[in-house]
Amino acid sequence: MASFLQSQLDFIYFFYGMAFILLGSACLAMARGRLGGTVDLWLFGSFALVHGCAEWLDLAALMLGDNQLFATLRLAVLIASFLFLMEFTRSGATRLGYRVPDIWIYPLIVGLIIGVGVLEGLPAARAVSRYSLGFVGAIGGGLVLAQRARQHSPIKKGLLTLFAIVLALYGGAAGLIVSPAPFWPANVVNTAWFVGLTGIPIQLLRGVLACLLTGLCWAFWGQTLVETVAAARYTAYLRRQLIWTMVALIAILAGGWALTGYLGGLYKQAVEQEARGDAELLVSRLAGEAAVLDAMVKALARSPTLLPMLNGSSTARDRHIDEVLQLDVEAAGALVGMVLNRSGAVIASSDRSEAATLALANESAAPYFQNSIAGLASRRFQLDPITGARSYTSSAPIRDREGNVVGVAMLQKSLEALEASLLSFDKAFYFVDADGVVMLSNRSNRLRQALWPRAVDALRLAAPRSAAKPMVPREIVDSVWTTADGVPSYVLRRPASEGGWSLLMVFPVAGIFPTRFLGIVITLQFSIMALFYFYGREHGIRDSIHAEKRMELQELARGLHVQATTDPLTGLFNRRVFNQGVVEEIVRFDRFQTAFSAVMCDIDYFKEINDVHGHLIGDQVLVHLARILSRSVRQTDFLARWGGEEFVILLVGADEKVAVEFAEKLRNTIAHTAFDEIGCLTCSFGVAECVPGDTPESLLARVDNALYRAKMNGRNRVELASAPLAESPLLAPSA
Repeated sequence: MASFLQSQLDFIYFFYGMAFILLGSACLAMARGRLGGTVDLWLFGSFALVHGCAEWLDLAALMLGDNQLFATLRLAVLIASFLFLMEFTRSGATRLGYRVPDIWIYPLIVGLIIGVGVLEGLPAARAVSRYSLGFVGAIGGGLVLAQRARQHSPIKKGLLTLFAIVLALYGGAAGLIVSPAPFWPANVVNTAWFVGLTGIPIQLLRGVLACLLTGLCWAFWGQTLVETVAAARYTAYLRRQLIWTMVALIAILAGGWALTGYLGGLYKQAVEQEARGDAELLVSRLAGEAAVLDAMVKALARSPTLLPMLNGSSTARDRHIDEVLQLDVEAAGALVGMVLNRSGAVIASSDRSEAATLALANESAAPYFQNSIAGLASRRFQLDPITGARSYTSSAPIRDREGNVVGVAMLQKSLEALEASLLSFDKAFYFVDADGVVMLSNRSNRLRQALWPRAVDALRLAAPRSAAKPMVPREIVDSVWTTADGVPSYVLRRPASEGGWSLLMVFPVAGIFPTRFLGIVITLQFSIMALFYFYGREHGIRDSIHAEKRMELQELARGLHVQATTDPLTGLFNRRVFNQGVVEEIVRFDRFQTAFSAVMCDIDYFKEINDVHGHLIGDQVLVHLARILSRSVRQTDFLARWGGEEFVILLVGADEKVAVEFAEKLRNTIAHTAFDEIGCLTCSFGVAECVPGDTPESLLARVDNALYRAKMNGRNRVELASAPLAESPLLAPSA
């Protein structure tokens, strides 16, 4: 599990950083909308945004490789994020009344981090920044939020308290468990210790806590919007949306992780297939060199010319034997060839120099001789402890006609020519012995070095460079995805032949990250699409509810306006609106001399109708009469109920003659109209034309006086008002 999760660090860094970026965006949105009621939300939002960017920079370092400059940049961004968190905590504690250091504390802490970085290196500086800023800021921020939670409603209080607890847990995960550094406690409690303890990388735990923080922040934001909008439909929708958003993001992340793993798996398969092909090619090259020598030594061992000397029937060196041996050496491209008797003495050698013969006078202690004299063929790659030359030695037992071993034939071939021919091979390969010491390679700087850690007593005295830093952390048995020289790589090991060597090939897998990055990009795109969809839907619902509320308010205002300007029984304008209309018409008359007249109508004997038929029938009569009047006036005219059974009309653009004719037609229409329950009724009319010097009061007084005369002169008639000076205001009768 640990190795699998380590191979998934790129995706872990991705969703870890994305969670903090979403958290920061939510906090800044609440701060911009002045929602939430918590202290300095923009500081916490800035921390989350910058911290998410810091994690994505770690992702870039993992994918593209790291260097001193980029590592310094990553540390600077991390410190900046923690400074935002510290200031959030400091300002929040100040608002709560606690005495805390002023902002002068920050230069001291940053100076300490820089000093540690100069003296101990960037990993130590990163650890100090997490201890002094990350841990303190997260724990302090959690305490501040826990106290501020008391000011909120019960639901928001619970959410903010949970947020504070998770933030404190994140402070422990991000501020106490740091990369290994040369001081306590970083040299004990660190990321490697956590992996060994739990089997998971600390980045995964931090990412999960970041996702919890984001979810709680969204829930808090949603509850704030619910309380602000205060609409049941919006509340139900937002709660459903929060659940579906979480489900969608979890599904997208899970699917994206699977897609990223699948794409990485395709790349791994291609790398492994290529590695196997290259390994087979190299092993076959080495095996081919060995096979020729093996075949030649077998042929030499079966040569009948060797038996007389080995059986003791010939005591002198046979020139023919030397010629046969020399031919075999030349045919095999060997460095040297020898024939030895049962005691290990050299009875024939392709190297005829006296020094060589004396140096190889007896080979009884040689491993190849001991194997072959026991009746076994021996194949062995070896390194000369003095010259460092690499060679391959093949030997075979020489048997008499009865099958008894009477001697040993040996051929030895140098591997320098083979190595020279393989130097142009583009992939790094290493032929190693059983202890992992490089014997043959196209990387000369690795020759005679141990590729994995070995016990001290296993180090070869003839390999003074074998104590250099190992390439891989442990012995490679078959194949493994691991780190080689600190670079993620695929390492393949294959046995070279029966000579004791094996082939190790190292394939740096820089290409796997671009392949997996495609899956990460697709996941990010789907996440953004889902967030935009849900965010747009939420805005649409909220705008719709706001629009409905605006319409309700407008309807209410319109209703209040109607109530204030219309008669509730007939639906006509009331006396208040009519008075305003008279004022406006007189102003227009005074300015443009536009003629207009006022007509007042009163139902004859209306009191008797109420007394005989009841007020309900009387109201129906008023409504019926209002409909007749409405159908009779023009759109430019102004009709209103004056009060009781009286109605008044402003005839715009009509002089007294036109107004009288209009009133007569209206009187005649009413007189010939049948009203339910009561039959026919009549109305009396007063007419007055506006003349210069008229005021609203004088005009209405004149038309009212004309109506009074119509009543006094027998009712069911039209009377025209006299000029203003000839009129004296009189009170109109009540019926």
